[in-house]
Amino acid sequence: MASVEILDFMGDDLMVVNAARVSFEKESYELTLGDEKLINYLAKHNHVTPFFHPQVQFRIRMPLFVAREWYRHQIGFSRNEVSRRYVDSKPECWIPHVMRERDSNKKQGSKEEPVEYADVCKELMEKSIDMSLKCYNELLAMNVAPELARTILPQSMYTEFIETGSLAAYARLYKLRTTSDAQREIQWYAREIGKHLETKFPICWKALISSSE
Repeated sequence: MASVEILDFMGDDLMVVNAARVSFEKESYELTLGDEKLINYLAKHNHVTPFFHPQVQFRIRMPLFVAREWYRHQIGFSRNEVSRRYVDSKPECWIPHVMRERDSNKKQGSKEEPVEYADVCKELMEKSIDMSLKCYNELLAMNVAPELARTILPQSMYTEFIETGSLAAYARLYKLRTTSDAQREIQWYAREIGKHLETKFPICWKALISSSE
């Protein structure tokens, strides 16, 4: 199943304020209205370096095809992923609830409506996945190395990784991956990240996602 779990975090809204105020040899000991105004100013005018100081660590479980899009965001992130060179536990795969129709007006993307014969399409996908998993298990049973057997696993297979990123990096990811033209599946993960960060950094997060790129 898909999941986004926060493991650890460093800092708060005040950390961002003090990272900015050090330029003038000043420091705040509790968040004031003036500090909130400073946070909003920094975000609005794209003074992002103070927002790189807070760090957050997540354990994320998502399908491979989503992860490969997610990994395009590299600046400000560190990741370590489960490797099927070393493990041969039973793979789990994602199946869409709705087989969305291709949008002919876009080079990429889909409509909200399901494709014609959606049930047949879903059955085809399930059969293909089942065949891949069966083949994978047969290869392992024949003592094929996991690093080779894994090559026939589908992109719908779930992977899991630990990811640490800065508040600034997550804000940029969030704004790019929650737009209407982002794939529906990656939008869900970005919004889950946002829910966690809104709780941990309420002032900074609101300022960052409200600011323009």
